Amino acid sequence: MSWKSPLVLLALLASMPALAESDREVVENMVTRSANVCPGHSTERTTPTVKAVPVGALRVMLERGLVMCPDRRLDADAPAAFYGRVGVFEWNPEVKESTAVIVKQIDAMTRKDDYPQDTLVWDAKGQPLKQRTVPAFEAKPGAAVLYHVE
Repeated sequence: MSWKSPLVLLALLASMPALAESDREVVENMVTRSANVCPGHSTERTTPTVKAVPVGALRVMLERGLVMCPDRRLDADAPAAFYGRVGVFEWNPEVKESTAVIVKQIDAMTRKDDYPQDTLVWDAKGQPLKQRTVPAFEAKPGAAVLYHVE
């Protein structure tokens, strides 16, 4: 093999179209997952928050089977939650601050690749709430949450 072979290979690889999903496709895939799993989904409620999440975090979530679900049942004083057993992040889209809170938590958890089995709940300032009861997560009838951790 000549010394030029690696350079030719690199040039060929660089000229090939990327096989990875575009950022737009990643957002669309998360919105579709939400539509398939979340009873509270609507394009108007889900899409703005999904778009606020860094695309790298969305890619991790899609790979892991994590889901984002709007849920208006969450109280204004506890508008964001993570249901660890099923890998679902929820926020109350009617509470303005909940989007920023859930985006921050998703970004932090996907960077660490750490998803506890417990249910985590946050207030409108992003502070964790202990011993807080929230409505149970219920997927749409027939939907399966395919959450897995490696």
